[in-house]
This record gives sequence, C-alpha cells and structure tokens, in this order.
Amino acid sequence: MSTTPFTDRQTMNAPFFEFFHYLDQTPPEVDFHVHDFYEVFFFISGDVDYIVEGRSYHLQPGDLLLTNSMDIHRPLIRPGKPYERYVLWVNDRFIQNSAEVGDDLTACFEDANHKQYKLVRPDPPTRQHLINQCTRILDAQRSTKFGARNLLYGAVNNFVVYLNRAYFATPESIRWDVIENPVVNGVVAYIDASFTQPLSLEQLEKMFHLTRYHLSRKFKDFTGLSIYQFIMKKRLAHARDLLRSGSSVMEACFDSGFGDYSNFLKAFKREFQCSPRDFARIIPE
Repeated sequence: MSTTPFTDRQTMNAPFFEFFHYLDQTPPEVDFHVHDFYEVFFFISGDVDYIVEGRSYHLQPGDLLLTNSMDIHRPLIRPGKPYERYVLWVNDRFIQNSAEVGDDLTACFEDANHKQYKLVRPDPPTRQHLINQCTRILDAQRSTKFGARNLLYGAVNNFVVYLNRAYFATPESIRWDVIENPVVNGVVAYIDASFTQPLSLEQLEKMFHLTRYHLSRKFKDFTGLSIYQFIMKKRLAHARDLLRSGSSVMEACFDSGFGDYSNFLKAFKREFQCSPRDFARIIPE
C-alpha cells in the first residue's frame, strides 16, 4: 500500500478533511503543536509515547488518539521499529453536515475532551473494520472514477461512526496505561479555564502549594513545555479560533489574554508562520 511522504505541515488545506497514511523508518521530529480541527491518530506500529495536555500515552498497535482544536500534543518516537500510522484531520463543517442526517459525530471528541482522556482501544473486529475503512479512504482519494468523491466522503463518515462506537466501548481499565500527575493535571485544568486572564507563577505557586521551582520542573517533566510556553500556545490557539470566527486582529489579541499587541503579532507569526491579518484573509468560506 502506498504511503504519504511525511511533512511537518500542521494546517489543513482541504475544506473538510485530510487523510494520510505514513510509514517512516527513521523517526521524524515533531514539535508540540495545536490544530484548528479534530485529529484522529491511528497507531499501527512503532515505539511511541504520545503527550497530550501533560498526559503521556504509551501506545499499543491499533490504538487511536483523539485531539481537538485546543489540545497541545506531540509524539515521542523511539528508533528501531517502522513507525506507521493513519491520520485523519476533520473539521466542524464536515461533522455538522453529517449531523444533519444522523447522530452528532463529535460525540467521542467532546466526551474525550470533557474527561481529558484521549485513548481509544478498539476490540479486534472493530480495529480491523477501521483499518479496512482506511484502505477504502485511500483508494477513493486516489481514484478518478465517477463518484469517487462521494465514496470518499462516505468512507470518512463510516470511519468516524465506527470510531465513536470504539470510543464508547473502550473499557475504563485502560486508564492505567496513561502516565500523569495530579498536580500537573490541576495546573493544566486551571490554565485551560483562565488563560485569557493575567496568569503568573506566583498565582500558581500559592494555589498549588509548591515553590515555583518545583512546580515549573514538575510541569515541564509531564507536559514537555514550560508553564509560560504552555500558556502562550493556549492563547495563540484561542486567538486563531477567534480570527476564524470573524473577530478582528485587535479583538483576537486582547480577548486571548495578550496585554501587548506587538508581542502578540510576533508570537502569532512564530507559531503559525503568517501574520494574524494574513491568516484571517485565507480562512475558507
């Protein structure tokens, strides 16, 4: 089966979804990032820990991970095994179109976001069905025959339906497979709820009863980022979403918690490789 050459692009070019099949013999370097769409990461082979919002998942072949538009995440890939995975990027517009004729397919993403637990481990028949559906998606993507696009949309829809079934059938016992820290989880939850407001290490130090040195070290140990970097990524992702929903650049800046406009412009360009104004111009209709 043919695979997609890996690139570090983390933005979607298509209007509704993109689907990839990657196979790398040499582990790629992937930095922490935040998408403005839902991502399904379907792990096939390799030796990978995946960090999502400070929780680290050691993946087994056949596992899936769900991330939404505010989840800071990255894989940690060890050499020695072929690293194979399918990746689906899908946005609200595709999900909303599906929901008009059936169930809300965001259910698994929203429930995972509420529980802050992103792992799906399908039973063998469901896992095989999902793999078969990946093959159908790839075949439809390559096809130029009449109706190929219809088959492609149907295959993606089918995949997300069975993904939801697999998610809600996954036993709670697999939570033991995640490495996490209650204090760091608390800090992440507090930042998620407060990043649009002024935040300081002094505040967090008092709230979580740890010195800033120990708090900062523990936070970076589990999230891979400093507290400052984590807050900045949250603010930038929120600013991006505000721009996408029609806010002005100035509104996106200050409504995301930035107190300085020039710092916001520099940080946004560094994160997304374009200015906020240019980003607003290329948002699809």
